[in-house]
Amino acid sequence: MSRAVRQVHLAAHFPGVNNTTVWTDPTAGSQIDFSSFEHFSRTAERGLFDYVFLAEGLRLREHDGRVHELDVLGRPNTLSILAALAGITEHVGLVGTLSTTFNEPYELARELATLDHLSGGRAGWNAVTSSDAFHGANFRRGGFLAHADRYERAREFAALAKELWDSWPADGVRADAATGAFLDEGVPARVRHAGPQFDVDALFDVPRSPQGRPVIVQAGDSADGRQFGAEHAEVIFSLHTGFEDARAFYDDVKGQLPAWGRTEDSLRILPAATFAIGDTAQEAKERSREIALQQVRPEIAIRYLEGVWNRDLSAYDPDGPLPDIEPDTGAATAQGWANRHAAVGKRIDALREVSETEGLSIRDTVIRLTANHTFVGTPDHIAAEIDRYVQGRATDGFTVVGHLTPHGLDEFADRVVPLLQERGSYRESYEDGATLRDLLGLPAPHPAPVLAR
Repeated sequence: MSRAVRQVHLAAHFPGVNNTTVWTDPTAGSQIDFSSFEHFSRTAERGLFDYVFLAEGLRLREHDGRVHELDVLGRPNTLSILAALAGITEHVGLVGTLSTTFNEPYELARELATLDHLSGGRAGWNAVTSSDAFHGANFRRGGFLAHADRYERAREFAALAKELWDSWPADGVRADAATGAFLDEGVPARVRHAGPQFDVDALFDVPRSPQGRPVIVQAGDSADGRQFGAEHAEVIFSLHTGFEDARAFYDDVKGQLPAWGRTEDSLRILPAATFAIGDTAQEAKERSREIALQQVRPEIAIRYLEGVWNRDLSAYDPDGPLPDIEPDTGAATAQGWANRHAAVGKRIDALREVSETEGLSIRDTVIRLTANHTFVGTPDHIAAEIDRYVQGRATDGFTVVGHLTPHGLDEFADRVVPLLQERGSYRESYEDGATLRDLLGLPAPHPAPVLAR
């Protein structure tokens, strides 16, 4: 008896302003004009993607008094863009990154519920915890939350948002002209919450949205992040792209779901995936190298190291060896804080190990760590690899990230997607009226438990 073919899920990440973007390419377009977002979302819809995914930053990155050049075009507001895209698309989901640290549950819940209504049930929320020392300077509350406290706030935030969304039943609006009754008795339910992070007494003012709740996406990889994902997320945007590494992450997070009363299919794991396509394997390899050299120009490589060492390294040759000096760990870096993911010393040790083991220069070391493409090859090879990951339960699909704005998704949609369809592991069309939850194959949301008071 043959096993059922698992379906590939694909999200499309608007490249925007990050280290994957090649804004210097002559074919690159604006990162802020609406025409770019329109083209990208229409391409994703043509490719039958589950959703379009927008990142968001709350502050321009700085280092030594300079704004990082990838941020020079700004960071436009995510919800405004998604609301506009809702009007020019019909099927593709619309997911935005919005911070649990620098927003309030009631306000954000009503904005997302509104987007879900406007889009006919296609809204999603990538819930992130922001690094306070860096972003917090833009807000009155500054950098007051430690890493663990940010996740405590995020868990309470997500649970309260769910309770607000669930305070309206699906059939709560009667609108009976004959009797004059507009709402059922007790609708909406009053939400009273007094917790460590929030004190709310509210009647939520947006009726239940088409998919019940917006889909919650999450991207944290720490132990706290994985726990938050297992408890609240319905999609995880991970960074684990090697097959065995991805499968270990998949098994770990999905293995935590039963403790929260959840099943494997209540969560989709879609790692970020970059790509370089060629008519031959060699052509794809050459194109991958060309893109990487555009992404990591000599000055960018030095600036990347300055963000780790937190020192002026402008005297170093990008084609020479890594600096042999110790870092300055006493101040904020371009990434926001000197110890963002791990101790700076461990980060530098990892850089040196890669450089020395493979005999790489500064620039090639940075390329090796930041600009290696996930999939490099012919369209058939890339489709086969994506299918291998999904059928092997290493992922449920991928969040595809192109290197050009706004045309970076075009070739993937036109050349790889048809091959996935031929394999029988990718949809042939959208179903009329399908919500984002439907596209992802997620179950209807269960009522949120009332938070402990």
